[in-house]
Amino acid sequence: MNKKQKKVLYQVIAAAILVLILKLLPEFPKPVELVLYLIPYLVVGWDVLRKALKGIKNRQPFDECFLMAVATVGAFALGDYVEGCAVILFYQIGELFQSVAVGKSRQNISALMDIRPDYANIEGADGKLEQVDPDEVEVGTLIVVQPGERVPIDGVIVEGTSALNTAALTGESLPRDVKTGDAVISGCVNMTGLLKIRTTKEFGESTVSKILDLVENSSMKKARAENFITRFARVYTPAVCYSALALAFLPPLVLLLMGQPARFGDWIYRALTFLVISCPCALVISIPLSFFGGIGGASACGILVKGSTYLEELANTGVVVFDKTGTLTQGTFKVVGVHPADGMREDALVEAAALTESWSKHPISLSIKAAYGKEIDQNRVTDVEELGGYGVTAKVDGKAVAVGNARLMHKLDLTAPEGNEVGTVVHVAIDGKYAGSLLIADVVKPHSAKAIRELKHAGVRKTVMLTGDAEPVAKAVANELGLDEYHAGLLPGDKVDRIESLLAAKQPKENLAFVGDGINDAPVLSRADIGIAMGALGSDAAIEAADIVLMDDDPAKIALAMRIARRTLRIVYQNIVFALAIKFACLLLGALGMASMWTAIFADVGVMVLAVLNATRALYTKDLARKNEP
Repeated sequence: MNKKQKKVLYQVIAAAILVLILKLLPEFPKPVELVLYLIPYLVVGWDVLRKALKGIKNRQPFDECFLMAVATVGAFALGDYVEGCAVILFYQIGELFQSVAVGKSRQNISALMDIRPDYANIEGADGKLEQVDPDEVEVGTLIVVQPGERVPIDGVIVEGTSALNTAALTGESLPRDVKTGDAVISGCVNMTGLLKIRTTKEFGESTVSKILDLVENSSMKKARAENFITRFARVYTPAVCYSALALAFLPPLVLLLMGQPARFGDWIYRALTFLVISCPCALVISIPLSFFGGIGGASACGILVKGSTYLEELANTGVVVFDKTGTLTQGTFKVVGVHPADGMREDALVEAAALTESWSKHPISLSIKAAYGKEIDQNRVTDVEELGGYGVTAKVDGKAVAVGNARLMHKLDLTAPEGNEVGTVVHVAIDGKYAGSLLIADVVKPHSAKAIRELKHAGVRKTVMLTGDAEPVAKAVANELGLDEYHAGLLPGDKVDRIESLLAAKQPKENLAFVGDGINDAPVLSRADIGIAMGALGSDAAIEAADIVLMDDDPAKIALAMRIARRTLRIVYQNIVFALAIKFACLLLGALGMASMWTAIFADVGVMVLAVLNATRALYTKDLARKNEP
């Protein structure tokens, strides 16, 4: 508990003891009894009265504090001092309970906030480390991360080996081994060896900053259920206030006109009971808490949801569309075949391709450079031009070299031979003549097949793969994973067109989710109902465009995210139905005079406590995560 919660707890205990003592003491004259009971009432209820008065002053009176203030002050006016104290006492107990529950549900998300680094170590000329603000570190700066420290900024290791704890980012308990040349993301904890890292981003653009921004703004994107409750409370609260006013005065006036005793006191008591029952605390508190718990539980599993609206949309997903490279496959390509044209040597073909691709960070480019295995002299390369969906052109040692797919060869009016081998074929042309091809194979991620199976079990109707890769490669991957549908040879614009056609063909009230990782996936992520990005190794553009980010690049987490979303929605609907059913039943009993103030306390505080308890279930996702384990 924080200081504020402890203060409320002490007030509740003190007030409860005072009421109990007064109840056990002999009866006092009414004025003395009033003064004595006002002491515990004000001890525990002063904050409620203050908020009610503030609401009236700001011309926004109709909230739960106003309802409680009117009901309890009215009870005192009727001489029901014990009941007036009990209402405010139990109300504060319920408020304290939900405050503690909210605090607990925040722990998973606030744990993410601990990944914010306080400083970065920069090595001075004398070899001493200087701690500076991460915001002050420029791109390309050499920083030192010692064992036990967090990586403050994204970068590449230039010296050292270690194991990184990525649990705060990915939910993965096993450490990740890193070495010289590996890219590392901010927020990870260095566990063993000293690392020297060359920064590749500014702090404001690094992974940790983007994650924190995403989490901090998640409450801005409210689900339909949350918006419904907000609108409902805005209409409901004034309606019950006016209904209570009518209940207090209209029946007695009618009875007077009929020549019968008015019994104003009884009807005012009924109206006050009606007010206490009508307080919408259970709904107003438990619904946002349910979504908050779901988002917090997902974050503990390495799934970042940008808002409750996306959690709600994900629960109704029936079609999941995947990018291939880096999403279903590892994106770690390897050159498995070199096929030079007549008169061309294998080593010369690989060298020309590697030099042309030297400026590219695409996984295929990296595999070609790895196959070359020598240091690349970029001074030999000029006029580099990357053609999206085609390949790369450049001048190498003054010769025009084109490296890319068959479409690029066709664009250059060259004929590329067709191969039967499964893999990505990269064609090479030198000075306008076909020079040969490289066969590059990708590896399917270990959990991809399981991810597709789990999605089917979760109720996903159709799984689709979109790729710019060749037909044989796409077919082989689709068959291996058990996908329902695939489309190969697509340009970035073609993917958007395919998504449009799939959106048009989906069933009513069914959502389409797209899963991708590359910069060329950003338009598709934005167009889909739900965009899911692979966050750990994915591009910044994909993460920005996505609604949900998987921090460990594991496609099996999609099914887990859906299970979390659906459980959260079930809890939300349970709370709505339960709270409204009890409310309306007790309201009817209260209006008929069959419910006492103690019934009203249960209908308000009791229902709120039960709803909050149910809402906190959304936070616990360990059982769902265990189902997701291999």
